[in-house]
Amino acid sequence: MKRRLAPRRLAPRRLAVAAVALTALLVLADLSGAVDLRPVRVLAAAGLGPLERVAGPGDDEASRLRAENTRLAAQVAEADRRLAETADARTLLADPSVDGMPLVLARVVGVGAPGPAGPERVTLDVGSRDGVEVDRTVVAAGGLVGRVVSVAPWTCDVLLLGGPDLAVGVRVGSSGVLGEASGSAADGAPDPSPGRLSLALVERGSMAVGDPVTTLGSAGGRPFVAGVRVGTVTSVEPAAGRLAATGTLTPAVDPATLDVVAVLLGGPRSTPRPTATGGG
Repeated sequence: MKRRLAPRRLAPRRLAVAAVALTALLVLADLSGAVDLRPVRVLAAAGLGPLERVAGPGDDEASRLRAENTRLAAQVAEADRRLAETADARTLLADPSVDGMPLVLARVVGVGAPGPAGPERVTLDVGSRDGVEVDRTVVAAGGLVGRVVSVAPWTCDVLLLGGPDLAVGVRVGSSGVLGEASGSAADGAPDPSPGRLSLALVERGSMAVGDPVTTLGSAGGRPFVAGVRVGTVTSVEPAAGRLAATGTLTPAVDPATLDVVAVLLGGPRSTPRPTATGGG
């Protein structure tokens, strides 16, 4: 009885040689035009296309995605450059009151409901991912804008100077008399007219129309750093039984025209003051 021989398997090397030879024959046939291989190419595309999609993006797709990311990054960089080169930004960055302070430039992208004296809140296009925190000072090219009251990853809300919920400690005139500016009337004083703030001195002293008003400053520079322009004294009322005079001031910044602003991220002083010894 004859034993049946098992079919011989072609060695992998022989299979590879056969595949190369078959491919070469197909290419030559396609180039010569003797055989129409379009049906073969259609079938191959139909069969291999799903496999390519399952395997993920090829080199062409990956290159396209890298190019798109590069293009978007360039657009963001260009937008930042244009923002920094605006006239308002240049004036703001050159202001001595922010000299040495880290800050981030921003644009107003939303305006809240208006109050009696105009808008009371705005939204900026910077947030916690830009280093912004609650109770940071916000300034414009002219002076004080307000303070940050809420922060999201990419935006923040700012309570504007002039709102009824915002009072600012100030210094008035060259002598630096202490006072307080607010959108609400000081005790015993009339309500300020639209576009102006109430101003009340908190110590004995004098002020005159035209005197500059600047921020007093807060501990750690939050919510307000010192020395930022608030406005100019517009009117003065005698003390008339009060401890000190009251009046009104015109803000240095018109909230209705806000565009480019800056959030101050800290103060210039980062080391303790040196100790001193009293005496002659």
